Amino acid sequence: MSIKISFKKSISQKTSSNLVLFVDEKYNTKLIREYISNSEFSYISDLLKTSDLNQKILIFDLNSKKKIVLISIKKNIKKHDIENLGAELYGLINRGKNSHYLINSESVENNIKNFIGHFLHGMKLKSYNFTKYKTKKEKRLININIIGKKNNISLKDQLKFKALEEGTFYARDLVSEPGNILHPDEYARRIKALKKYGLKIKIYDQKNLKKLGMNALLGVGQGSIRGSYLVTMEWHGVKNNSKPLAFIGKGVCFDTGGYSLKPAKFMEDMTYDMAGSAAVVGLMKNLALRKAKINAVGVVGLVENMVSGNAQRPGDIVKSYSGKTVEILNTDAEGRLVLADAITFTEKKFKPKFMIDLATLTGAIIVSLGSEYAGLFSNNDKLSNELIKAGEKVEEKLWRMPLHKNFDKLINSKNADMQNINYVGGAGSTTAAQFLQRFILNKTPWAHLDIAGMAFSKYGGALNSGGATGYGVRLLNQLIEDYYE
Repeated sequence: MSIKISFKKSISQKTSSNLVLFVDEKYNTKLIREYISNSEFSYISDLLKTSDLNQKILIFDLNSKKKIVLISIKKNIKKHDIENLGAELYGLINRGKNSHYLINSESVENNIKNFIGHFLHGMKLKSYNFTKYKTKKEKRLININIIGKKNNISLKDQLKFKALEEGTFYARDLVSEPGNILHPDEYARRIKALKKYGLKIKIYDQKNLKKLGMNALLGVGQGSIRGSYLVTMEWHGVKNNSKPLAFIGKGVCFDTGGYSLKPAKFMEDMTYDMAGSAAVVGLMKNLALRKAKINAVGVVGLVENMVSGNAQRPGDIVKSYSGKTVEILNTDAEGRLVLADAITFTEKKFKPKFMIDLATLTGAIIVSLGSEYAGLFSNNDKLSNELIKAGEKVEEKLWRMPLHKNFDKLINSKNADMQNINYVGGAGSTTAAQFLQRFILNKTPWAHLDIAGMAFSKYGGALNSGGATGYGVRLLNQLIEDYYE
């Protein structure tokens, strides 16, 4: 199902279209009296006496063709709650048969900037479905008309919402693609196509990576017939030499586990092991579309972790781009190897203000935080606090997890500088983060977001209908808007 949104100045009380009105949390009908006929007002007033007013949305059938929808708004409602209401309304509309709705913006009795913008943003995020490979597609179109001038969205703000939606949907599209389609070769080509938005794209192929000495990244992909890549995306939004903000993503397009083979059950989910990179790509597209007034760089490592006669073995030792050596004890702990080279490269080449990496890195973080929070690990309190506050605003929540020297020593190796897993047991997410921290050579502020529990939702969430969530795009965009533009 798709949504078509248009704006109208006024409407007659006699309209036969389904009407959406906003009221206060007590369902005070005085606020809507001027927008409906006397008979409709009396009918709804009577029904409200026996309705459950704890519900946020109430729907009344006036006749077989017309509904009136009342949405209660708390006095100090937050922006993400407005978006959730829009998403909830979409869910109700989606289950019904009616396809035309009028939303009366004049009935909004609060001063929240872009109330209608956030409401529609929630509707559109919830409406996303990946149907590319379905031969029979639903052709139903939901027509939404916004009435009134009071809460009009400025053209500038419309463009910002649209850019954020396109960035989020692009990330969801990438994660939703099957592994036979979005392998590293194809992924690199799709990123290259983003040049048209003003991004400066550079692709480092296997030949380049070998010359640079990125053997940690290359080792992960050596069992695949596909290439391995490091791709950089630069956005220059200000004309100065300010240090860029750097975002780094794990792009394992499919993860078999290598010789440390994963169990067959749910292996199909490993198509989304590149969700960290998708968030970075989606963010960079969003920044370019809205002409963000910052300098930023996105860096993604694209590989496929497969089993073959040439695949990496447990016990192998590789020399990373940093010069540090790593003993591979488990080939299924591969994402940290990709990120290790990407982190050192980003720090050395771009000298950023900070680095934030995103990765579906560990199953352990799901055990810890489920699908409510992503795990946050950082060497910088300021950056951590900014990320947490930004996450709360868009409801892409983060929970800070510990880093400590006692965890760090658990990845020391007898045969190399370090090993890629902790064999003692426990603290799987933390020791993975400790591993990544070793590849920061110049004390650059850094945060690692383990999004394994947040990147994909089988049953759907507040702002998605199931599948890829696009987690991270809205979070990082909010971080930039609040603290760095």
